[in-house]
This record gives sequence, structure tokens and C-alpha cells, in this order.
Amino acid sequence: MLQINDGLFGMLEYKNNYWRGNTVIRMFGKDIDVVLSVDGYDNANFSGIQRESFRNFINNMNNIMNQVEQEIFKYYNENFEEYREMIEDDSKADKIVPKINSILDLENLVKPTELIVRRIRKDGKRRLGLLCDIAWDIEDGLGVKIENEVVEEIGYQDIVL
Repeated sequence: MLQINDGLFGMLEYKNNYWRGNTVIRMFGKDIDVVLSVDGYDNANFSGIQRESFRNFINNMNNIMNQVEQEIFKYYNENFEEYREMIEDDSKADKIVPKINSILDLENLVKPTELIVRRIRKDGKRRLGLLCDIAWDIEDGLGVKIENEVVEEIGYQDIVL
């Protein structure tokens, strides 16, 4: 099994075109351990854009994660009625897809699990993906696409995979 200790990304192990390790992100006012996945080949020749993307994320984490929280809150409020309609029992719906009033109410509904540092594409954008487990859709989860330190899209996890 291939392993490296990268100066920026830390201890990583190679599996299926990703180098995987761990990192800590700050969300909902708490430090949360998540899987760190760096898109790459077994030679661990990460691009400067990938390194810049992760470095910028670490250095601007509070601003980026505040934006992530706001966009998830907006997404939730735009879609929660639809998810509630899928659950026949109102008391069950109140636990899984409750009406919420603040970003902090998402803390019990959204659990970040993985931060992906994506490979560079022709457009040269710095790309990250944040995967989250969510109470209201355990099968598809939630994905947050971040490009050049700006949240570009919220949706099913496949938008960042």
C-alpha cells in the first residue's frame, strides 16, 4: 500500500485514484474531523493549483465555511417542504426534516464527512468538494462545490464526485 507524508496534506494513503488522509474543518462553530481526499495518481505529483486550493481553504476556512453554511441553509429552506412531503408521518418528518430558523439548527441534520481536493482542469480553477451526510437524504447525501474559494453549487454528492 502506497503511503506518503506530504508537507501540506499530511499522511496520505493511495486508493483508487485518490490519496486519502484526514483533516479538520470548522463548521457550525466546531472542529470536525473529515477524510481528506486529494485527486491524483500513484506518483503523488500534485499540481500547484491543488496545493494552492487547499492552502487557500485552510487560510480562509472561516470565510469559506460561513459561506458553505449560509448556502446549505438557503438550499435546505428552498427544498425541505418537498422532502417533508415524502414522509407520511408528521412526527417523523419533524425529526428528519424539521422547520428550522437558523444555520445552527442544521448542526444536527448535516455532518461533513469528506473534503476533496480536485484535479486541475483546463479552466485552471481551484476546485474543492465537500461531502456531507444529511438526515433528510441518507442515500444521496449533500455535496458542496467550491471553486476559487466561492461556493458554486449545492446538491447531491455526485456534483463533486
